[in-house]
Amino acid sequence: MIEGRIHSIETFGTLDGPGIRYVVFFQGCPMRCKYCHNPDTWTMQGGTMMTADEIIAGYKKKEIYYKNGGITATGGEPLLQLDFLIELFQKAKAAGIHTCLDTSGITFSKDKEEEYLQLSKVTDYVLLDIKHVRSNDHFELTGKDNKAVFEFLSFLDRQQVPVRIRHVIVPSITLDKDSLIELGKALSQYKNIKELELLPYHTMGVAKYQELGIPYCLKGIKEPSNEEILEARKLVLEGFRQ
Repeated sequence: MIEGRIHSIETFGTLDGPGIRYVVFFQGCPMRCKYCHNPDTWTMQGGTMMTADEIIAGYKKKEIYYKNGGITATGGEPLLQLDFLIELFQKAKAAGIHTCLDTSGITFSKDKEEEYLQLSKVTDYVLLDIKHVRSNDHFELTGKDNKAVFEFLSFLDRQQVPVRIRHVIVPSITLDKDSLIELGKALSQYKNIKELELLPYHTMGVAKYQELGIPYCLKGIKEPSNEEILEARKLVLEGFRQ
């Protein structure tokens, strides 16, 4: 039986997919996003070992609350524990539970396409985080380029898995007219994108960096205003229409 390394579980998630969700935070992430608010999920050394059956059992205890929701796998990066994620979603679907994957897609590899095909068959919805549309800027922001991210989006498009795009708006980094229009143009070729969610950068995770003794790279950058978020959305949609 496969075990997964789980950082934590949120039993009443309202921002991680349709409806009220049982949100499973996977331990481990290969990226080091400068604005990450969960740096305690980066290492594979932490967390608790759990089986898929244990997670499903936890869901079942509060199942009445998830009538229009389901299970969301997030992190960290769930795809880092691909075999366990597949098993968890297979068992969830067998139990009639809606499945949602919150991911950056950064670990996608054509060498493991068979495993990803298995995953796509039991994934109802994907929240795909695109950190930056330009590969070099993506690398500067996360420590990885974005080739795998767009390859994963293309794969999901071919498999007709519905996707909500998430993009964090960070002043002086992603709050940039040209890159936002470019993002819209890049997204326009995919037929499986159902929603666009622009998330405002926030500093709520700064205390965790201090606790862990990790330097916070974006010190001094202010959170964007509501007006800036609305303008950013207009720019992405403008690029999409072009």
